[in-house]
Amino acid sequence: MKMLLKDILYKVNLTSVAGDMSLEISGVQFDSRKIRKGNLFVAVKGTQVDGHQYIEQAIKKGAIAVVCEDMPSEPTAGITFVATKSSSHALGIIASNFHGNPSEKLKLVGITGTNGKTTTVTLLYKLFRSLGYMVGMLSTVENVINDSIVPSTHTTPDALSLNELLAKMVKEKCQFAFMEVSSHAIEQNRIAGLSFVGAAFMNISHDHLDYHETFENYINTKKKLFDGLSASAFALVNLDDKRGQIMLQNTKAKQYSFGLKFMTDYKAKVITNSYQGLELDINGQSVWFRLIGKFNAYNLLAAYGVAELLHEDTEEVLMMLSGLEPAPGRFEVIDAGSDIIALVDYAHTPDALENVLQTIDSFRSGNEQVITVVGCGGNRDKDKRPVMASIAVKWSDKVIFTDDNPRDEESKAIIDDMMKGVGKSFVKKTLIVQDRKEAIKTACSLANDHDIIVVAGKGHENYQEIKGERIDFDDRKILKEMLELFRS
Repeated sequence: MKMLLKDILYKVNLTSVAGDMSLEISGVQFDSRKIRKGNLFVAVKGTQVDGHQYIEQAIKKGAIAVVCEDMPSEPTAGITFVATKSSSHALGIIASNFHGNPSEKLKLVGITGTNGKTTTVTLLYKLFRSLGYMVGMLSTVENVINDSIVPSTHTTPDALSLNELLAKMVKEKCQFAFMEVSSHAIEQNRIAGLSFVGAAFMNISHDHLDYHETFENYINTKKKLFDGLSASAFALVNLDDKRGQIMLQNTKAKQYSFGLKFMTDYKAKVITNSYQGLELDINGQSVWFRLIGKFNAYNLLAAYGVAELLHEDTEEVLMMLSGLEPAPGRFEVIDAGSDIIALVDYAHTPDALENVLQTIDSFRSGNEQVITVVGCGGNRDKDKRPVMASIAVKWSDKVIFTDDNPRDEESKAIIDDMMKGVGKSFVKKTLIVQDRKEAIKTACSLANDHDIIVVAGKGHENYQEIKGERIDFDDRKILKEMLELFRS
């Protein structure tokens, strides 16, 4: 596929041009290693690497045009240079233009928030598939085009990959696409140039402060998604979260709300909450759902609200939602044929962990132990480590601190940070077992019939990241294997 440079740059705010704008471009890249003859190279200033340092390398590999923020003093002869204030923002628009603006050819809905994004996006994907539509999904767990799975590496892919995926969805006749929108993706302009018919805000709590530095920055980053919506779009927010109202400030979109506590457009009341599921009263209709925990009431309510705003029949939507199962690794009960209740959950933020453990606490009789296995990721927000540990010991009878994804950090240092959140009165209920498999094994060995084991932090992930390597590791498989070992 070839496209004229001037058409690729449509709607990009240019500050300077040197060279021919009528060049035929064969492809777009922001990684100089991937450049082929006739490509456009976009020099992006990233958090780790500045693409401007690789302009010469890109030209040697065949780039015939360059988008940059800093125009060279002596541009290479025969190469078109185009300057813009933000190369990363330009990349989003360029990627969209190059792939034929696919987000305008389907109904794209973005879901943002600290917790609940994956479950809500998965519910919407499954719901609209069950309603008979062709649907695309972009999530932490996987990207899906109708029934074909495309592996996922980030919550939101880079702008080029994202538009390529959306273009494939259009080619496969998808009518809807539901995507998780992370704060990193918003801040790094990965969603620049996309056209959303609506967005939903789930909640916001302590996460990613290693990247955003302050909680205010984190909130304002999430808000940009809503600031960018058009007047024809909808903005649906959780009003039980005090930042929900902030998301609606300055948005041109039509405003709607959901929640359990206040008068909202989409309101639910929890009637029954058990290991079997949730019974909710939603806008006056009582419905049983297979998802577990009060926190899932918000996810179900958001999915219901989005579907209604996309003009689906409410009764049919509730009927279909009632039969859906949660996303993989989200409050997932592991059945190993024992009387021990074993759960795996992706909870890797303080708020998410507290939601899971409080839900379990609401079910328990008091005669059983809650044994929690939890760690924190390396090279990530250190401030949440003692908070996570404090929550774990508060709501559990025994806690085993272990590795999560240590990445480039020393495992012991991460666990030492966590232990700072454990008060003296709670130290006796804690164990440190750095090897995650051994930690899960230890939890199973300590559990008696009817006890509850929670393995938190990694959920659906089937790997561990240790010193630059990805090692095969799946909490669900290991937990099942260990439960069977002690049952035999």
